[in-house]
Amino acid sequence: MSDTPLLLVAIAILAVGTFSLRFAGPMLRSRVEIPERAQQFLGASAIVLLAALVATAALMEGGGPAGIARPAGVLVGGVLAWRKAPFVLVVVAAAATAAGLRLLGVP
Repeated sequence: MSDTPLLLVAIAILAVGTFSLRFAGPMLRSRVEIPERAQQFLGASAIVLLAALVATAALMEGGGPAGIARPAGVLVGGVLAWRKAPFVLVVVAAAATAAGLRLLGVP
């Protein structure tokens, strides 16, 4: 039994829902006023969510710790991003750091 039609319907529903939410934002911006405190909270929560995602991706692999090489690469990339280095340099330096450490045998 093929679930392809069901999958296509689910994708279509999610696509319509996503488009509706994206369209509703600009359309309701002038009608709905969000308090300043809520706007600050939403800004801070986005930063916290992104930091948690980076920490999880940098420190965990599968069900256990990722070792030293990956967090070291993320640290190098984070420092370069903080120093406002070009994005390409940040990515290449982070990858080179992790790859170099792994080449030296660091897990």
